[in-house]
Amino acid sequence: MWSRREIEGLIANGQKIIIFGDRVLKVDAWMPYHPGGDKSILHMVGRDARDEITAFHSEEAQTHMQRYVIGRIHGRWENFLPPIQGGIFRALVSKDHEAESEAEAEEDASSSGRSTPPSLVFDSEEIGYKVRLRSIGNVTPVSRPSSSEPEPVHFKSAEASIAHAISSDFSKYPHLDQMSQHEVISKYRQLDEKLQSEGLYQCRYSSYAVEFIRYSTLFALFLISLHYSYYALSGLFLGSAWHLLSFLVHDAGHLSITHGFHTDTCIGIFVADFIGGLSVGWWKRNHNVHHIATNSPEHDPDIQHMPFFAISSRFFGSLRSTYYDRDMPLDVAARWFIKHQHYLYYPILLMGRFNLYRLAWSYLLDPKQAPRKGSAWWHRYLEMTGQVFFWYWYGYRTLYLSIPTWSSRIGFLFISHMVTAPLHVQLTLSHFAMSSADGGLHESFAQKMVRTTMDVDCPPWLDFIHGGLNFQVVHHLFPRLPRHNLRQAQNHVKEFCDDVGIPYVMFTFTRGNKEVISRLGEVAEQLRVMEECGKVAAKDLIEGHHSH
Repeated sequence: MWSRREIEGLIANGQKIIIFGDRVLKVDAWMPYHPGGDKSILHMVGRDARDEITAFHSEEAQTHMQRYVIGRIHGRWENFLPPIQGGIFRALVSKDHEAESEAEAEEDASSSGRSTPPSLVFDSEEIGYKVRLRSIGNVTPVSRPSSSEPEPVHFKSAEASIAHAISSDFSKYPHLDQMSQHEVISKYRQLDEKLQSEGLYQCRYSSYAVEFIRYSTLFALFLISLHYSYYALSGLFLGSAWHLLSFLVHDAGHLSITHGFHTDTCIGIFVADFIGGLSVGWWKRNHNVHHIATNSPEHDPDIQHMPFFAISSRFFGSLRSTYYDRDMPLDVAARWFIKHQHYLYYPILLMGRFNLYRLAWSYLLDPKQAPRKGSAWWHRYLEMTGQVFFWYWYGYRTLYLSIPTWSSRIGFLFISHMVTAPLHVQLTLSHFAMSSADGGLHESFAQKMVRTTMDVDCPPWLDFIHGGLNFQVVHHLFPRLPRHNLRQAQNHVKEFCDDVGIPYVMFTFTRGNKEVISRLGEVAEQLRVMEECGKVAAKDLIEGHHSH
């Protein structure tokens, strides 16, 4: 049996301790072998990671974890702030100082969590748009500031984002005390059991048969158009095939196809590396952290797009990324891009696939990122083989040999890549407009996922175009749930949100894009205001010095 103070001492000594229910896991030895990278583990140190572990790992993987159990705890665990997030831990002391240390521990426990105040909820006149909420009681779409609050800033560039206003107002969510969050956790686990009992974790392979027909048709059209020298049309079909295949890679990366680690990983490598030139290993390492630290400016790599985008004014402080282990400076280039980000959003995303190539090779060539030990050691070399194969068939056989002129080659290259831009829009759509505030140490996994994510409303026949990413709220709560069961699970998730009093935000695709552009416009205007204030302050300071 381990006390909280003893576990703090172990973590202070550099050991990686994670709580899994009532069990204590020491995972230092597993870090080099973890296929999902070390960063996702580091964000769980000192925390009860039961919900995160259950959401991401099969029963087989959870059984494997038992070999790292070093003991148990008694009672309900109170989370520490992980060292990677800035948590400070005290080493164990002698018995003479134990009483004093326990008193300090109580004091530190109340102050160890850093809770960033929610962003200002901006007023909006656009409350006529349809916003679907699932919560207890009467909840207005936009929180109106009281007389004691500062007047909201009115932006010229864009309307205020309703989605951000909802998700940033913590008064609309269950309280962040342990008792309230324990109720959310309990009902979330009951919901998971319900989904399992209804068979929603079972993959419907007949749906993938239909998807395979789509992939095959697009590839056939790509080859036919290429043969008859319709190069622009050929690039269009190839890019469309890549777009749809990306969703298959996403499914495989979450082990939601066969639920077998090596089988699904090999499916993902074949599609991503051999056919698309991307890296499943990089995606897993990046995406796991995104699912754990969703919308955290310091920790979530999926919103760390400096110097091009900033979804929060917190990026103005040149934050340090714990994922990339580097600062994200607000330099001259960043200032220019951010002030125009709501205009540059779509043009930049058109080039998104080129950046994925860079990230793939940076991952595969970095010995610190790809696992080189354990059962997944050979995945890295299979991916490298896939990369060589991709550039052979696409770069050499298609671009160089099959297309005669450089102008046609460049046109084919850009068309085939720019057609995939809707994927990058979809990836950012469900998060950019949502809250990036810190919910503190006690916020449950379930509440954080719903608070930082929104769904896209569309008819069922359009689901294949969104690839399941239109059900991001459901997916973030249950990432291993097969894509073709997400619509059915959505009704259960809405009932869960109704029951616990969490707003469920859903927009149409068009309205969701407006929300994102609105949020980017808000942040751009905040930067302009900050710079204007700086200029005025500097002018006053200079004139004040001159007056003396």
